[in-house]
Amino acid sequence: MNLHSLYAKFLLGYLIFGLLGFIAISTFSSEMIYDYLLDRQYESLYSEANRIASQYSDRYRGADVDEAEATPLMEAAASFFHADIWVVNRQGTLILDTSGRYSSGASIPGFDPAAEKEPHFTGDYHGMFDQEVLTVSAPITGNYTTYGYVLIHQPLSQIQQMRTELLNLTYITSAVLYALSLIILLVFTKVVYLPLVKIRAGANEYAAGNLDYRIQVDSQDEMGYLSATLNYMSGELNKMEEYQRTFVANVSHDFRSPLTSIKGYLEAIIDGTIPPEMQEKYLKRVISETDRLNKLTQSMLTLNSLDSKGYLSRSNFDINRVIKDTAASFEGTCSARGITFDLTFSAPKEMVHADLGKIQQVLYNLIDNAIKFSHDNSVIYIQESVRHEKVFISVKDTGIGIPKDSLKKIWERFYKTDSSRGKDKKGTGLGLSIVKEIIQAHGENIDVISTEGVGTEFIFTLPKATSL
Repeated sequence: MNLHSLYAKFLLGYLIFGLLGFIAISTFSSEMIYDYLLDRQYESLYSEANRIASQYSDRYRGADVDEAEATPLMEAAASFFHADIWVVNRQGTLILDTSGRYSSGASIPGFDPAAEKEPHFTGDYHGMFDQEVLTVSAPITGNYTTYGYVLIHQPLSQIQQMRTELLNLTYITSAVLYALSLIILLVFTKVVYLPLVKIRAGANEYAAGNLDYRIQVDSQDEMGYLSATLNYMSGELNKMEEYQRTFVANVSHDFRSPLTSIKGYLEAIIDGTIPPEMQEKYLKRVISETDRLNKLTQSMLTLNSLDSKGYLSRSNFDINRVIKDTAASFEGTCSARGITFDLTFSAPKEMVHADLGKIQQVLYNLIDNAIKFSHDNSVIYIQESVRHEKVFISVKDTGIGIPKDSLKKIWERFYKTDSSRGKDKKGTGLGLSIVKEIIQAHGENIDVISTEGVGTEFIFTLPKATSL
């Protein structure tokens, strides 16, 4: 496993968390439990010492205390607490020891109740025990005088044993919780780590140029969204790469044909293959091919400008006037072929809000396209109508039409429904691409309706001008 991977870091953090948790429990919890048990035992022992001292105090208040009855009760209490109970006088001489370790009359060395300010303390109690004990004391008083003390000694090993038992329960509970927390690790592995591995593999494939690779993460969360986004990105990049290859191939083809013609004509003129009396004819062909190259170059520059944002210069203008002027510019071409225009307007004047120059280019390209594929002595219908806040413009011809399988492709750059028409129709395959880019840049739509052998109609919309 790579130690620098996200999963390795998460697993290392998980193990460190478990180790630190165990250390915290074994250190802090151990001390807290020990202090708690010590206080609880002190309270219990002190309460018992006061009860026994109260019995002995009754003797000095004139009450009848039965020593034979009191001693077994003290021994029962000592057995219950696993402790030794002593009764001593003021000088520290033992009167009673429930354990029998010391006989009556034994003396406690260095016994000084006044020096023992705390009601309880731990240690070997003046060397009287071979292990540490918790000692509590309660005075035996009567007639406002202290006559002795009740001492209870409990080995600290008893408290330590109880602490160990409680810690064992804590360790078991913590171990169970830690084991259950493995579910978090499993969820992380399934929901985060494994999808990330797939996404990383996909990114490596994309970096290596395999844009057809698909990341198989279908979860409905951020990982699924990231996977879908990367798949979409790779698809778009793949399309762009394919488009670039097609673009270069088409540009190379469309430039090569006129350049080859120009080169051939000029070489033929120079070497005398074409006689002087025919040179003018072929020089006109050279100029025609040059115009074709110029048109192709201008179309490519237009598409490049359309790829940039914020290029539109909108204004209010009369779309009917633009239609009339654009149609008039084809008068010479139409006259030669007997083609006429039928213009229909919803009103004498219809104002729209758009980029005048770009819309002129749209109309020019659509009308030019209609003329190219219209029969001689036919009619081209151009109609303007208004629906709600939109102005609809239609350019319809009665020409050869577009094959059904080509309708979705006509907007692609360099696409031609008939590749053989490139020379005789002098088309670049960019006109309709430019039209669609301009209309979409305005936030509008353009549609096409065509029947092969009947004709084609292009319809696009423009926004009405809000104010004149």
